[in-house]
Amino acid sequence: MTVAASLLIEPSRYALFVLAAVALILTPGPDTLFVLARGLETRTQGVRAALGVTLGILFHTVLVTVGVAALYRSVPGAESVVRTAGAIYLCYLGVNTLWSTGDEETTVARGGVREGFTVNALNPQVALFFLAFLPGFVPPSGGSGTIAFLGATYAGLTALYLGGVAVAAGGAATLLQSERTGRALDRIAGTLLVALGVWLFVS
Repeated sequence: MTVAASLLIEPSRYALFVLAAVALILTPGPDTLFVLARGLETRTQGVRAALGVTLGILFHTVLVTVGVAALYRSVPGAESVVRTAGAIYLCYLGVNTLWSTGDEETTVARGGVREGFTVNALNPQVALFFLAFLPGFVPPSGGSGTIAFLGATYAGLTALYLGGVAVAAGGAATLLQSERTGRALDRIAGTLLVALGVWLFVS
């Protein structure tokens, strides 16, 4: 018996989910731009950011599995509060990046798994998306275990894609490595982060 079968999801339904997930993951969004911005600083930071975002996706999967994500729909203002917190955090990261442009020691110390996780976890749109997307592929005989399995699959696919984005961005930054270019890439990364924060706030 396959893992998919043991979780009461047909292979054909699972394959359809994977295709839909890949199509969605390949669509550029805040997570991709965040990892790209960090990857432009260093490849290591990009990979750590990708790992953090992946953990954030698993976090949202847990929220959907236990039903907490539904609170975003039922509690007035909950989504706005979390979205605003995420926007402020992204703007903070962007300003911090711009402020320390060219400071290699600070740049290496910044970023990582925690930032990637926080950026994803503080985006209520991800929770609402998962709340609508994951259950749609769960068969009538399925349950929370199936949702968890699908969420883990989505997280794994995301890790592969964002990891590739991080490596590619880090490689490009290395090829263009110079003090002047490094400062320019830091400015680009900081501007991207601030723009993401503003986008999240007004969306």
